[in-house]
Amino acid sequence: MCNRYRLTAKQAEIAATFGIRPPYEPDETYPAPDIFPTGKKTPFFGQVVIEDGTDRKIERMEWGVPTQVPSKRDPSVKLTKYVTNVRNLNSSFWRSMLTTPARRCLVPVTAFSEFGIAPGEDGKKPLHWFDVPSRPIFAFAGIWRPTERGNAYGFLTTEPNAIVAPIHPKAMPVVLHDDDYDRWLSAPWDDLKGLVAPYPSQLMRLG
Repeated sequence: MCNRYRLTAKQAEIAATFGIRPPYEPDETYPAPDIFPTGKKTPFFGQVVIEDGTDRKIERMEWGVPTQVPSKRDPSVKLTKYVTNVRNLNSSFWRSMLTTPARRCLVPVTAFSEFGIAPGEDGKKPLHWFDVPSRPIFAFAGIWRPTERGNAYGFLTTEPNAIVAPIHPKAMPVVLHDDDYDRWLSAPWDDLKGLVAPYPSQLMRLG
């Protein structure tokens, strides 16, 4: 599960990468480079690229889509859980977004992290970073929806590739190729299921 990623690029670089025309909001409105999941008491924000009519724009959203889950102590009590990684694509909750192009987004990234399996000498699991050397800015396949606190997003995960699996064997984010951006934001969901696949490991780097 990826619960920390990084976006060190400036607004102009992000806009150029994803075909966004000015005007766009100033850099200072956006979060620190390391992006963390939102919480019930303290919201945390990232930025996503969405289609707004015929144009694209960058929008600031909370990272973590709220869902209601039963309490372990009392199943009749519902608790709010903020979901950052989307894996069960057959869930009706996620399908409502996946099948609606306007609810899909691109999540700009410069690197993402996963914790290792075995603890280090300090007793803590080491944090490993991954990037794509040939693509200073790349994107996860994301979804978003309005919530009571504003718009919130998550991104899809899939089986890990050969470089991620030894460190995190459960999953990795769905990294889109550049020429799949338009399709992700506009095509029917049935035509996009093939994009939910591990990114080629030979194109990635472990930092």
